[in-house]
Amino acid sequence: MAEYVLQLTKQEQLTISAAVADKLIRQGDGDAALLYLLLLRHHGRIGSAELSKALRFSAPRLEAAEKTLAELGLLGEKQVELTPAEEKPTYSQLEIAERLEGDETFRLLRTEVEKLLGRRMTTVDCTILLGLYDHLSLPADVIYQLVCHCVERSERAYGAGRRPTLRQIEKEGYLWQRRGIDSIPRANAYLKTYHQRQGLLPAYMRALQLGERNPVPSEEKYLTEWMDMGFPPEVVALAYDRTMLRCHELKWSYLGGILKKWNEKGLRTVEAIEQGENKPAAKQNLPTAEENDIQKYVQKMHRKR
Repeated sequence: MAEYVLQLTKQEQLTISAAVADKLIRQGDGDAALLYLLLLRHHGRIGSAELSKALRFSAPRLEAAEKTLAELGLLGEKQVELTPAEEKPTYSQLEIAERLEGDETFRLLRTEVEKLLGRRMTTVDCTILLGLYDHLSLPADVIYQLVCHCVERSERAYGAGRRPTLRQIEKEGYLWQRRGIDSIPRANAYLKTYHQRQGLLPAYMRALQLGERNPVPSEEKYLTEWMDMGFPPEVVALAYDRTMLRCHELKWSYLGGILKKWNEKGLRTVEAIEQGENKPAAKQNLPTAEENDIQKYVQKMHRKR
């Protein structure tokens, strides 16, 4: 059996574990493997635009590769990409002290956030909190709602008493700012929708035969996307059956592809899907007797030429 010899250079080497290599090989997805290598080459510090340009991938192709890596546990949740105008500000200890002394609203906000987190905030923590309050211009009452939401989400995911970091709160804060959640009515509306979705998640997990456990973040992202498309759990269960029949295992990207096709066709119930699939193909329009006579005449004239 022939052996391959790799020509290695003395330049910087990339290191990939055997376990990761085995996962990528078993998956057999070349796009996902290329994406992983490029992310590894740049230590994960590269934006989507640069990825598409370097790999020459279309947006759907890049998204499919990202989903595969997420399913394999090789890609965490994508970080928020900030434009130059959104670069995070920095505050000195003196600036923070001055704001705490001169801005009663911010001082009270810090006190309430410390109560929610159950600890004193560090200078770095105060810098992040001031960034939400000053740089993003989120009102103090909205920031308080934001922190409450992050605390509740952390306890639900990791157990009672678990508290989020200020970095996690900051990340959610940037999402709120981009979604225009800058008032209590808007925050309440968003949280109402969020809790409604959380109440529906167990039904979707059961539809995928995943038991009663809470979904991990990458799974929740898929499920909320399918909810937004308008698919009830029974349709997801049907797509799951099709996926298992074809792949013999749950492949989230494949199942998502099935739902995407149904969504494009406007099929969002089991009945509509079954009717759409059983619909007979449209009959081809056969030429009339008169059209046949014309065709025969044209063919006859061509032969005479």
